[in-house]
Amino acid sequence: MSADATMREIKAVDSENQKNLLSDAWRMNQLQKHISDGDHPYHKFSTGNWDTLEVRPKAKGLDTRNELLKFYEENYSANLMHLVIYTNESLDKIQNLVEEKFQYIRNTNKSCFHAHGQPCKSEHLQILVRTVPIKQGHKLRILWPVTPEIHHYTEGPCRYLGHLIGHEGEGSLYYILKKLGWSTGLSAGESDWSLDFSFFKVVIDLTDAGHEHIQDIIGLLFKYIELLQRCGVHKWIFKELSAVCETKFHYQDKIPPSDYVVNIASNMQFYPVKDWLTGSSLPSKFSPSVIQMVLDQLSPDKVRIFWESKKFEGLTDKVEPWYGTAYSIEKITGSGIRGWVLSAPDENMHLPVPNEFIPTDLSLKLVQEKVKFPVLLRRSTYSALWYKPDTLFSTPKAFVKIDFNCPYAGKSPEAEVLAHIFTQLLMDYLNEYAYYAQVAGLYYNINHTDGGFQVTLLGYNHKLRILLETIVAKIVTFEVKTDRFSVIKEMVTKEYQNFKYQQPYQQAMYYCSLILQDQTWPWIEQLDVLPALQVEDLAKFVPTMLSRTFLEFYIAGNIESHEAESMVKHIEDVLFNYSKPLCKPLFSSQHLTNRVVKLENGMNYFYPSECLNPEEENSSLVHYIQVGRDDFKLNVKLQLFALVAKQPTFHQLRSVEQLGYITVLMQRNDSGIRGLQFIIQSTVKSPGNIEQRVMAFLQMFETKLCEMTNDEFKSNVNALIDMKLEKHKNLREESAFFWREISDGTLRFDRRDYEVEALKLLTLQELIDFFNEYVKVGAPRKKTLSVRVHGNRHSSEYKAEASETHSAKIDNIFTFRRSQSLYGSFKGLSGQMKL
Repeated sequence: MSADATMREIKAVDSENQKNLLSDAWRMNQLQKHISDGDHPYHKFSTGNWDTLEVRPKAKGLDTRNELLKFYEENYSANLMHLVIYTNESLDKIQNLVEEKFQYIRNTNKSCFHAHGQPCKSEHLQILVRTVPIKQGHKLRILWPVTPEIHHYTEGPCRYLGHLIGHEGEGSLYYILKKLGWSTGLSAGESDWSLDFSFFKVVIDLTDAGHEHIQDIIGLLFKYIELLQRCGVHKWIFKELSAVCETKFHYQDKIPPSDYVVNIASNMQFYPVKDWLTGSSLPSKFSPSVIQMVLDQLSPDKVRIFWESKKFEGLTDKVEPWYGTAYSIEKITGSGIRGWVLSAPDENMHLPVPNEFIPTDLSLKLVQEKVKFPVLLRRSTYSALWYKPDTLFSTPKAFVKIDFNCPYAGKSPEAEVLAHIFTQLLMDYLNEYAYYAQVAGLYYNINHTDGGFQVTLLGYNHKLRILLETIVAKIVTFEVKTDRFSVIKEMVTKEYQNFKYQQPYQQAMYYCSLILQDQTWPWIEQLDVLPALQVEDLAKFVPTMLSRTFLEFYIAGNIESHEAESMVKHIEDVLFNYSKPLCKPLFSSQHLTNRVVKLENGMNYFYPSECLNPEEENSSLVHYIQVGRDDFKLNVKLQLFALVAKQPTFHQLRSVEQLGYITVLMQRNDSGIRGLQFIIQSTVKSPGNIEQRVMAFLQMFETKLCEMTNDEFKSNVNALIDMKLEKHKNLREESAFFWREISDGTLRFDRRDYEVEALKLLTLQELIDFFNEYVKVGAPRKKTLSVRVHGNRHSSEYKAEASETHSAKIDNIFTFRRSQSLYGSFKGLSGQMKL
């Protein structure tokens, strides 16, 4: 912990804090902490910044490094540590390794820190806090201090109550709020827990109408809590929840080992040895009294209500010190809340019904052939079916993706917005039915794409087909309901409006994609057309969009080939083969392509822009180096360079030069067109200055690369080969890998095998030649694009760049895009294997 390293880390912490200052999640979390007992640790600022770690200590005559060493002396002790080793070595070898590596960690028998007492005194309860968020939208966060569930984890009281209060099926609180047009989302459960204190939290996303009915909404929440009090604790609900948890535990997906060991080491702090692997994931002991105890704590006398809305701007009288969040506090009474309950709408709230989606057949299908890659099992004028049985994971789960290729869905900004509203409405219509499937471990999503929309299902295969057929039936019988259209249109409008509050690096990446990807529409045009769109526009649009469609299926997991074919045949019949078919096949000229701009050799294009949020202090640079079309030999050179340069980039630009917390070098792949990108966000340097530092780094790195020994080269090659030979951990990961090949149109399912072979033949000189041709500063054929997003600290640099006249400067993205050549598309006639 040298003085130099300590100072670098203080700057890194400050840079991370700068990144979070305009994040509503961070701001609201700190506000909840701020309105608590000032002497309790919960009240404190949770991350730190330059002021807390440098300025204030100095003012008190303290040396931060000395305080750090003191902290280390007081807390660093073996008896407070938990160690997990995850390996396929023998136990004897592990034991020897542990003793060798860890024996020198001293044990000074320190006691574990405990936060005694509760963070909220009586003055912090029965409060209504009005607060101003950064983003558009209204939100309610309702909290109660409760007994931490960790002390009753086998009884699972918060899990039981969160399941019911957060339910979305018919008769639930959310179902009622949605029906009234007041809410677009609700979640409930334990939050901010420790051994000493905990909170039960309900979060409700509000519509504009919901914002005007806040007392009714809080009244309905307490009405639902009263319903739970009246009905008592139900054994069948607990047993159903317990069964779902048990199935989930037994068939859990494998996760990255680094995450798994962190989870287990964390569990070791809280649970007895027998529960180290399970933690609190298996509630098994039905105890009505424990659940009732926590339910009783959800009372009007203990509640804390946080109400967020831009409408409170100028109406608050307090400011939270760390993030500058404006707020005001109003005391409320239990009798006042009971009045809200009495005046709330009289709606038919009831408990959920037994869940029909819970799987009972968890058997594994027999796989005749151990196929490694997807096969094109079926093709017609309507669809292509890619199929991959599970040969790796042995779980009763399946993955289904249907890509609806609809040429009319992306032909204009209006079409794209209407397609977006259509998918959101579909999800909205399905919600109370499909929510039961999600509770039972069968997940679905419907999202719009540049060329149509996709339906994705993942989970236990037993009842997957029932859900899939219901979704397709909803598409076929789709009607626009006026009340739901208004709610979804409002929600989508806020989504587009909130684009400007994205982090600057996200905005820079967005502009980079907009410049490179042909046939994409800017968000500002979509926001522009939204207000005028009406119910009739969507009612006309949906049949037109579906009138010409090609379906691309990927079905994988615990499903037999005849089942996959049967699913596809059923969907084809429903969409294409009725007397008045909804869809017709595409003409050959209509099959969708993915075209990417081909930057000119020797050109260093740059696009300057101002951050969309004028309050944002961070600036960002995305410096993209285009390499070329998907090719195994070229790919591995690019991948190896990215691997070799990744750590030095981070060390030099983040650790040494302290440009910013977000400093990344990564590969980029646009529909099979490969490249590299530096992504850096900073308050201390303008994007132009950051780019100069990137160039200086590449010049410095050139020397390192040329000095690399053959042994170092081989070590890096072997590391990359090991990464490529690593098996997929679960069905979701495997499906994402193969689906990328299908959606890009590259169809190289065997990519890893070929790339490993190409790596084995690669030489150090070839890597240096690659660098000299594509990456080296000043290389005659190098092609780059720099997107520079300027925060308010660097507005003068933006004005200077914007007024420049320069052949490499992009003034208008669409004029530029139209003037450039395009790479050929890998995606052509969907589903046809490239020969």
